[in-house]
Amino acid sequence: MANTIHVDVVSAEESIFSGEAKFVALPGEVGELGIYPRHTPLITRIRPGAVRIETADGGEEFVFVAGGILEVQPTSVTVLSDTAIRGKDLDDEKASAAKAKAEEALKNAKSDLDIALAQSELTVMAAQIAALRKYRDKK
Repeated sequence: MANTIHVDVVSAEESIFSGEAKFVALPGEVGELGIYPRHTPLITRIRPGAVRIETADGGEEFVFVAGGILEVQPTSVTVLSDTAIRGKDLDDEKASAAKAKAEEALKNAKSDLDIALAQSELTVMAAQIAALRKYRDKK
C-alpha cells in the first residue's frame, strides 16, 4: 500500500506543483480539509488561501490559490485554480498594494456588481496576505 499520494496544483497558466505527498491541507468551502493517501473520492470548491503540501521527503510546500476546484481520488489530488502562486514567489508589497486598491475600489463602488467585484478581490488579497504570513512564519 502506498503511503504517498500524487498531488498536482495547476493554475490557468502553468503547473505550480506536481509530486508525491504524505499529506495535503487546504481551505475547503466550509472549512479546512486534510487529505491523506487513499482518501475517499471527492470534488469540491475551495476558498482562497494556502495549500500546504507535506512532501514525500518530509519537506513542505506552500501554494497560494485564489479559490478553485479540488478533485481527490484515492491515489491523487488535483487542485485547479485560476491563480496559484508558490509560497516563495508571494510578494508582500504587491499583495498589500493590491489589497489597498481593492479597498479603495470598494469605497468608490457605484453598483452592486462593482461592490461584488471589489469584495471578491479584497477577499482574495486578504487570503493571499494571510497565506504569505503563514509561509514566512514556517521558514
